[in-house]
Amino acid sequence: METFNLPDTLNLLSKLTPRRVWNSTRVLSSYYVSKWTKRAVQWGYPTSVSFEPTTSCNLRCPECPSGLRAFTRPTGMLGTNIFRKTIDEISKNLMYLIFYFQGEPYLNPDFLDMVTYASGKGIYTATSTNAHYLNDINARKTIESGLDRLIISIDGTTQETYEQYRVGGNLEKALEGSRNIVKWKKELKSKTPFIIFQFLVVKPNEHQIDDVKKLAEEIGVDQVRFKTAQVYDYENGNPLIPTIDRYSRYRKNKKGQFEIKSSLSNHCKRLWHSPVITWDGLVVPCCFDKDAQHRLGDLKTATFREIWNDETYKNFRGAVLESRKNIDICTNCSEGTKVWA
Repeated sequence: METFNLPDTLNLLSKLTPRRVWNSTRVLSSYYVSKWTKRAVQWGYPTSVSFEPTTSCNLRCPECPSGLRAFTRPTGMLGTNIFRKTIDEISKNLMYLIFYFQGEPYLNPDFLDMVTYASGKGIYTATSTNAHYLNDINARKTIESGLDRLIISIDGTTQETYEQYRVGGNLEKALEGSRNIVKWKKELKSKTPFIIFQFLVVKPNEHQIDDVKKLAEEIGVDQVRFKTAQVYDYENGNPLIPTIDRYSRYRKNKKGQFEIKSSLSNHCKRLWHSPVITWDGLVVPCCFDKDAQHRLGDLKTATFREIWNDETYKNFRGAVLESRKNIDICTNCSEGTKVWA
């Protein structure tokens, strides 16, 4: 499967406006100024935002807080009021919108309405799903919503392998959902969404890497991407860590223990261009703060612009520039490693 797709790239570039280009330039410039001076400055507004449709999920994946039901924060659904209010505020600068953080997006009954709303603002929209709810009706609605990118998690090509990570999942149901999307994309003569099979490489499924490429081609998926897995208890080894080095975020050190490959340099672009918003309106630094421990603001009581430029956000950016090793969510971060192989 090709790693570059011209139509999808052109679709993303079509979202550019003079204002978005200028905003992106300001954001990138402020990041490099901050990196070089070790002093946090922020110009412009996010070029990308992740919204969490829900923390609920139908599966029990072993390295996922949502699957493990391990959250200390409440479970719930993103409401259209917070979503629309925030999108109205930032859409003119925003280029890319990810409808995913934790949970299964299609469990939120308003999910596709929110996609339609964001698409209507000329924003590139993407989501990630386990495809169990892509029945014929939802598949058609997905195409009609204007969704630009659909990532489908397929972590095995046989039920036996698939369910070792996607605990409680049904591979045939996920494949049926994938076929429904491909079918309606053709039926409606739509160029979107760009359909990706995401294969999270772990030791139990690494022998099926070639098989998933064939499966994707048979179904008519646009691309296969192999993602390295984040593992929480990795120091003394973990049965999920793959044996193929290029697909692992971890390596053995001289003591025989595993360590993350990232050098944890004291900078991170995510703090300057890509915040995450939880289902209940909390703004957190990035997708590694899965339990929303570092709450930089609350959209129920403040506007996004107030939060983005607040001292709390500025101080967190400064802490990253000073020492990422002292920030808990950074210690198992993939920044500086290849997440996609």
